[in-house]
Amino acid sequence: MTFVRVGGVPHHVVVEGAGPVVVLSAGLGMSWFDWDPVVPLLAPHHTVVRFDRPGHGLSGPAAVAPTGAGEAHRIAGILDALGFAEPVTVVGHSIAGFHAEAFARLYPARTAGLVLVDSSIEERARPPVAPALRLAFARAAGAVLCRAGVPAALGPSARRGMVRASRAGGGDPAPRDVVRRCYRTSRVLRGMLLENTRYHAVAAELLSLRGQFGLPPVPVTVLAGGAGGPTWIHRQRALASTLAATFQLAPGAGHLVMLDSPGEVARAVRP
Repeated sequence: MTFVRVGGVPHHVVVEGAGPVVVLSAGLGMSWFDWDPVVPLLAPHHTVVRFDRPGHGLSGPAAVAPTGAGEAHRIAGILDALGFAEPVTVVGHSIAGFHAEAFARLYPARTAGLVLVDSSIEERARPPVAPALRLAFARAAGAVLCRAGVPAALGPSARRGMVRASRAGGGDPAPRDVVRRCYRTSRVLRGMLLENTRYHAVAAELLSLRGQFGLPPVPVTVLAGGAGGPTWIHRQRALASTLAATFQLAPGAGHLVMLDSPGEVARAVRP
């Protein structure tokens, strides 16, 4: 466990294993430990890098509102800070699928592979109106909720409920003391609100990047959770077609594929 400073923000990073580098980035409101079931399957063959985005896990609060290009630059900055110059396989879950794809498009020479794990999909996203007003409202809402003590009172239980609802079965396997350490903080609530508020803007930005920058000629895999239902699986297949990617299904897995089917995630990284 270490901290590296990127864009003036201390980022919590965990590096394990040896071999070709794999970067794991979790979805909205998730933390480094949500990849715990996957790491033992990858670390014997790969150097596995996990990091918390600003306002998530143990990283510092966000200094600026997130953008697609900004998140791609963040991944590159973390790799630079760690001294990893070789091409990497970048794995993005949920909203971090936007970030991982943006990285592959903006840093093709640094990309060895791309894996999208039950990635967010917005086929016709448009930049939202009044983005500054939306951000101001999100920050104000965060301030009100934090002053009311909501993170300390409800943060860990809300996290556990979110995990249960996002899995095909089972509860939250994360250690309770670690969950309390992260989710009782105002930092995490504010970070989640910022990312959620910027969701459609980042989705629209990614569609623009697709029109400007191609993907490098590397393996690309779209891994979908089978519990998402026929419509969701169809959209994931369509995403794979759009990206000329391999489609892979994790039968019975919920949105948190890394918890329900860690072996499928590992197989997508190293088929």
